Amino acid sequence: MQRSAAVLLALAFAACGGGNGTNVPAAPSPGVAETGEAVARVGDVSVRASVVQTSTLDEAVAREYGITRDPGTVLLLVAVRQGPDASAVALSARISATATDLRGGRQDIAMRALKTGDPGSGPGRALLDYVGIVTTTLPDTLRFDITVVREGGATSTLQITREFYPR
Repeated sequence: MQRSAAVLLALAFAACGGGNGTNVPAAPSPGVAETGEAVARVGDVSVRASVVQTSTLDEAVAREYGITRDPGTVLLLVAVRQGPDASAVALSARISATATDLRGGRQDIAMRALKTGDPGSGPGRALLDYVGIVTTTLPDTLRFDITVVREGGATSTLQITREFYPR
């Protein structure tokens, strides 16, 4: 796996969301890159969604994926995997997502597929994730509503509520 993909995934999966599908992190600590994450599991399939201010991303990672590093820009990352964590296979899916602020302002999030990893490493070994960007005026609290439809029609829904502050 490429170094930058590993950094992005490590950042995205840094905070485990427990079993209820929603994670609301505590107030931010200076110098710590907080993430909000939601996890849904159905059988051996897991869907993970995480959000992070792009200003906390490594510059090389942001550049590689064409993401602007800015405190008012938030990255939504969704991963769909099948199997045990250490040997999970990436699954394709249709992802739809919205972000809603406390005033009720709603943004549809355009999600795009992001392929990383070594394509020669075998079927399913390259990673397939989905990313989308939201812009906001800080400070703000956003609720992310995410719907994931896997091949075959199985649907998962996740929700993340997260506070964002100037950095």
